[in-house]
Amino acid sequence: MSSTESSKHEGFSAEERAAMKDHAQELKKAARRTSRADKEAEAERDVLAKIAEMQDSDRIMAERVHAVVKVGAPVLEPKLWYGMPAYALDGKVVCFFQSAEKFKARYATLGFSDLAKLDEGSMWAAGFALTEVTAEVEARISTLVRQAVS
Repeated sequence: MSSTESSKHEGFSAEERAAMKDHAQELKKAARRTSRADKEAEAERDVLAKIAEMQDSDRIMAERVHAVVKVGAPVLEPKLWYGMPAYALDGKVVCFFQSAEKFKARYATLGFSDLAKLDEGSMWAAGFALTEVTAEVEARISTLVRQAVS
């Protein structure tokens, strides 16, 4: 294989294009909403509907992550972000759940944006692989989301 073949850029994957389309639809839908209460209620329904569509293992983890975030950081508002359940502060995503199925990965991910206050010196984690949400994992997620918004 030549160096040209190995470095050839193929563009966005089908999964990445689908995520971008999801995001465009989310923005259009959010722009049509009227009151803040309507926006929040509809955004939560959208997140719960997206979670319900997931395959069993991802759905179970996403449901538990959603519950932990709602209790651990009630200031975060659920919303869809690139077709993924996400949690925002003042409209800006702080953390999100990415199902394993979304990008054909071997594990789901709990990710944090640069707005999350997880700083620990010069280097810290901004994403966490999830294969199961146990009581111990729930406690860790709760600590992380509380820290993220502190």
